[in-house]
Amino acid sequence: KGLFIKELEVAMQSGLADIAVHSMKDVPAEMPEGFCIAAMLERANHADALVSPNGEQLADLPEGALIGSSSLRRQAQLRMMRPDLRIEPLRGNVNTRLAKLDNGDYDAIILAAAGLERLEFDARISQLFTPEQMLPAAAQGVVGIECLEDATDLRRTLAQLNHPASVQTTLAERAIARVLEASCQSPVATYAVVDGDAMTVTALVAMPDGSKSIRDSVAGRSSDAEALGEQLADRLLEQGAADLLAAAGAAHA
Repeated sequence: KGLFIKELEVAMQSGLADIAVHSMKDVPAEMPEGFCIAAMLERANHADALVSPNGEQLADLPEGALIGSSSLRRQAQLRMMRPDLRIEPLRGNVNTRLAKLDNGDYDAIILAAAGLERLEFDARISQLFTPEQMLPAAAQGVVGIECLEDATDLRRTLAQLNHPASVQTTLAERAIARVLEASCQSPVATYAVVDGDAMTVTALVAMPDGSKSIRDSVAGRSSDAEALGEQLADRLLEQGAADLLAAAGAAHA
């Protein structure tokens, strides 16, 4: 993912492209110098989705069922709900992953609901996980548009596409990832909700095997979105998040 984004940034630098369109959950929390996210579109479905051959929900799957997911964040939360599950990596685009499920390689797989819905695979979704069951990745479901920082006119034009509430939730969630120095591969989950002028942010750091986790929430004004995310990340660090992330990294080195 990082290499792919870098390639697009080189294209913008050389004038081959004016903008790059990203799934914000794949964009590193620290933007490289000279680039910016000029617009964030309205968030699509934030949830993770279970896809099974015959619409079985997580509770219906037999003991020791084999689940496909390469995300440590998803693995951790799955194991917190069902420690008996076997989880194996799952790679490729959405069509490839669905084909592997249909081929019988897995009993079920986990994908982002937004991706399935955008590709009109809604009917394949067996279960949508609630934030209580499985917190999403930072900015999951948000599309962002990147351009050169000094492209003033372009930035002004793109800014019209901003969805204010989605900008606020993305700022809060990405602040957590930035302070924790988490990448899209880290077992870190975060979800912010805006209600009028109020915002609640929840985050989780966990061991991929689900054996240990830290979960906490903060609430405040949505205009303080980034500060709220930083505050929550600091609270997680006080509770031992850095040690947990180091242990998770060592376990999957």
